[in-house]
Amino acid sequence: MALPGSLRRQPANRALVSHCTHHHITVFLLTFFSYSLLHASRKTFSNVKVSISSQWTPSYLNNTALELQPYELWNSNHLFPNAEEATLFLGTLDTIFLFSYAVGLFVSGIVGDRLNLRWVLSFGMCSSALVVFFFGTLTEWLHFYNKWFYCCLWVVNGLLQSTGWPCVVAVMGNWFGKAGRGFVFGLWSACASVGNILGAFLASCVLKYGYEYAFLVTASVQFAGGVIVFFGLLTSPKEVGLPELGTEEEGSAEEDANRPLMDDDDADDDDQNYSVQATDTDNQPKAIGFLQACCLPGVVLYSLAYACLKLVNYSFFFWLPFYLSNNFGWKEAEADQLSIWYDVGGIIGGTIQGLISDVLQKRAPVLAISLLFAVGSLFGYSQPPCLFCIKAVFLAISGFFIGGPSNMISSAISADLGRQDLVKGSSEALATVTGIVDGTGSIGAAVGQYLVSLIQENLGWMWVFYFFILM
Repeated sequence: MALPGSLRRQPANRALVSHCTHHHITVFLLTFFSYSLLHASRKTFSNVKVSISSQWTPSYLNNTALELQPYELWNSNHLFPNAEEATLFLGTLDTIFLFSYAVGLFVSGIVGDRLNLRWVLSFGMCSSALVVFFFGTLTEWLHFYNKWFYCCLWVVNGLLQSTGWPCVVAVMGNWFGKAGRGFVFGLWSACASVGNILGAFLASCVLKYGYEYAFLVTASVQFAGGVIVFFGLLTSPKEVGLPELGTEEEGSAEEDANRPLMDDDDADDDDQNYSVQATDTDNQPKAIGFLQACCLPGVVLYSLAYACLKLVNYSFFFWLPFYLSNNFGWKEAEADQLSIWYDVGGIIGGTIQGLISDVLQKRAPVLAISLLFAVGSLFGYSQPPCLFCIKAVFLAISGFFIGGPSNMISSAISADLGRQDLVKGSSEALATVTGIVDGTGSIGAAVGQYLVSLIQENLGWMWVFYFFILM
């Protein structure tokens, strides 16, 4: 039976509210905090680097080391002759993690589309928690220090953590249709920033007892989260008897979003052969292939765009404290406090721009205009005066216009690309497409960290910001 045109064109927000159940809220919270916990363990490693460096170098060469440690123990167990080499190795571990994480994203997306998303996500969370425990806690308890062992563990950790993002985006894409998806995913994509804050809080609470306890706490919480996900997460509405997206729920909003600007409404209303139950008779579609996913419209272009934006995001994450300390003589604590404003701007930007894209039913123009404003905010941030309040305002604005589009591409737009008409709304394309987009972005972020250090060393910080503007 045909649906009247007036019903098909109900506002996105009204359609979203009318179809929201307690299952949707549960899925939103479980996927939100599952990825937050994965990000928390990454942030823990960043927060305890100073303590790890002091533990891996001889105490007589390291002013930050505890004097209670006997010299004989240091003489037999230290990894590096000085703190500079230890810091360099920690930076190498970051690069190793990013590259293995990027490779893992391409594989995890394919695996997620072929296996149960709940199993893959839970396995990744629990296994990654065990690796983090071995890396930071067990090795310290046993006084076992080996560079190759650390590198192997961090490669495995990157591969396991890569299961998170494709799975949670795919699950969210199964539950939330295009009606209101920009707003919902914009708000939901704050999970990474919340994870950074959570990781910093957990590490700071127990760091005084030793860095191994920071890893122990975050690994334990992440493992518990993986168990909860395994028993509590619903990967699609059909598991509780609700209609899947692409039938009755999403038909009105997505059909209206994809129809021409000028068409014959009466022809639609008079089409008595239309049936919302037609999809029920179709065979269950098989998972889409990697090359097929790459050939879907928009996947390659948005992947390259996300690589540029994630490069800038991670550069701010890794280099902002060093930039403020090196260029303006700021204290490390002040620089860390300032960096929060970039995440705040990204959260607000992703939510507001997602809502605007829902109202306009167009995503690309919103992102393009936002990135044009980002050029001005980056240039303004790079200029004096170096006052905390002024830098915080420009950093929040930069996060709004850069972090917002970045969050939208990695979440809402990835879900749009994975549920477009060419795959007929098949959920088996969601994880693969998300893995391609985020994997390409992670490669860009990994390469960008080396380029930033190279440009800064040879041309100065102003050229680094010109590079950010170009990206």
